[in-house]
Amino acid sequence: MESEATFVAPEGVYTVIEEHKPSVLQTHAAATSPLSFPTRVSVITVKYPVKDKDKGGGGQSLAQLLGGNNYSKKDKEKTKEKEKEKEDGTSLSSNDTPPDEQQDDYTAPASPTAHHSHSSTAPANTIFSHHAQNSSSAGKNKKPMTPVKWSKPRSNMKTTNSTFITRNQHAEGFPRSLKDRDGDVTFFFYNQVKTVLWVEAGAKAKEPLSRTMFSAYPTCHSINQFTASPEHLDIIIGFHTGDLIWLDPISSRYHRLNKGGCVTSSACTAVRWVPASASLFLVSHADGTIVVYDRDHEDGTFVPQEPIGTGGIGGDKWDPVDSIFVTMPPWHPAARHGDTDVSDKSDKSIRNPVSHWRVAPKGKAVVDFVFSPDVKYVGAISEDGCLRVIDALAEQLVDCYSSYFGAFTCIAWSPDGRFILTGGQDDLLTIFSPWEQRVVARCQGHSSFVSCVSFDETRCDGRTYRFGSVGEDNKLILWDFSSGALHRPKNHLHSHSHRQSLMGTYSNTSLAFRSRSGGGPMSSSALYLPPSLPPSSPPPLLFDHSTANESHEGDDYGLTHSQRYHPAPSRNEIAVVQPVLIKSLYSTSPSSSNTSTVTATPGVHTPTTATTTTTSSSSSTTPTTPDPLPTAIAFLPKHLLTSTKNGVVKLWVRPLSFKAAGANNRAGR
Repeated sequence: MESEATFVAPEGVYTVIEEHKPSVLQTHAAATSPLSFPTRVSVITVKYPVKDKDKGGGGQSLAQLLGGNNYSKKDKEKTKEKEKEKEDGTSLSSNDTPPDEQQDDYTAPASPTAHHSHSSTAPANTIFSHHAQNSSSAGKNKKPMTPVKWSKPRSNMKTTNSTFITRNQHAEGFPRSLKDRDGDVTFFFYNQVKTVLWVEAGAKAKEPLSRTMFSAYPTCHSINQFTASPEHLDIIIGFHTGDLIWLDPISSRYHRLNKGGCVTSSACTAVRWVPASASLFLVSHADGTIVVYDRDHEDGTFVPQEPIGTGGIGGDKWDPVDSIFVTMPPWHPAARHGDTDVSDKSDKSIRNPVSHWRVAPKGKAVVDFVFSPDVKYVGAISEDGCLRVIDALAEQLVDCYSSYFGAFTCIAWSPDGRFILTGGQDDLLTIFSPWEQRVVARCQGHSSFVSCVSFDETRCDGRTYRFGSVGEDNKLILWDFSSGALHRPKNHLHSHSHRQSLMGTYSNTSLAFRSRSGGGPMSSSALYLPPSLPPSSPPPLLFDHSTANESHEGDDYGLTHSQRYHPAPSRNEIAVVQPVLIKSLYSTSPSSSNTSTVTATPGVHTPTTATTTTTSSSSSTTPTTPDPLPTAIAFLPKHLLTSTKNGVVKLWVRPLSFKAAGANNRAGR
């Protein structure tokens, strides 16, 4: 049963039902391109109105016989009244065409329970304060129930004379074909060379819904989950030139930001919309910075300051593991004493960027970042081998964690906010607990750099967490992490020195300290925290970067101590998670099996040798073409998605038993 298109997990069989490969032209363009950027995938599930299956039928249904037609007439009358109210009471935007309305509801992942105390201490006038109030008052970041007019990009791709967008192709019947959709429909966007493609998951269409070609290389993109509707999608695309495109693929309209690198010419490495915000988004760059933008404002004249520690100006020497360096433009809320609301589109004095953060030293790119579920914190990883937890409301660094070896390459935040998962050049997945300020466990299974990690939200219940990873070793690995053993790492009960070293790294300004000292309800995670060090305690000694982490070699900041900095613990201090399943995505030999099933019990285990049954063996024959490197993994409602560096995207259908279990869980609630 095992094959390249099938594998068996504990919950059932995963099978490839759809595969998207680059065209001949795309393959040739990739082979002759002087630059190469991996394929990234962005996913969105849009709720289309459920259609009346009895409409237009030959006979009357039971609902019609019981008076269903009367109710439908009333609904039509109410709809017409609402449309009249919208036409009379809602003004159109200043764009060429009327903006779309928001109709569907979206529920964001549950926010963590330990954030109550810190919310009361956040500064009042910040770039996210307006959106934080909206998200907290809405409850779980729900979309507004009343119709809202979202603004649209200004320029039309069909009539533009811009040389930045070279071509835009649509499938036959587009966009009328979108109106035929019914219920929840999942779309995904991905980049190939200089093209961004839009595909409907599970439709098995021969051609994508659209192809948009640019003169620059797309490197990252993000879809706004908050404003998504059947008539409107907001996508931000970042390029290797630093340029940004705000795109609505349904109306074929766009707007260009950071044009020509007027704010920064450094390549974009990642982009994320601020959850529960219609306009704010963050972009990380290869120069070690994160920049905050507002889609509704134009670019302004802005020159960021550089800290004195990097050859810049002003203040004491900057320590990258102790703080982030924030440059506030003149229109920043704090610079104008709270008089500025960055969400006010009518204020023409507000420009981009909204704020500028130097996170890592120059030359050390910010590889990726992710928001916490409650939108108050940002977890960012960079090439200097550090994971930084940033307070987005206060624009301050909270904690900084070092990798075991090399740089971090990917990051994900658990749906309940309790854990941060990273993959790195040390071939490990590392599970951090920001509230406990420690490494909870490491996951061993990859034999090369980890490319992407992702949580399966439907299989994360607060006690057991399912996540997946892909790496440059051509492996897809599924992991089950049990929270029952979170606080029992190896030698924890027998190593007094280990406990002291952990206590020594705790910062009085950390998330854990804030959650315990803020006066609010204490989270379950805080109950396991060791006592904080008294103010008179000496700072802990940091480990030698020259021998323990080559990524810090030559950095003088690694030789100083920081209350926010947490060095990587040794291997014998941290518990190890064994994989549930190891799948080789692309086999070089058709006669070899490519799945390894691990018989060890899922959860946290000490680093002992697990019993495995592996039938694949390395072959001495060199393949004629190199294997495509997996670069992305995502868990969709009905599918598992994987992609490779050269743009091969696969959809694996999820087991039927798993869908039934998910339906039963929802029914029980």
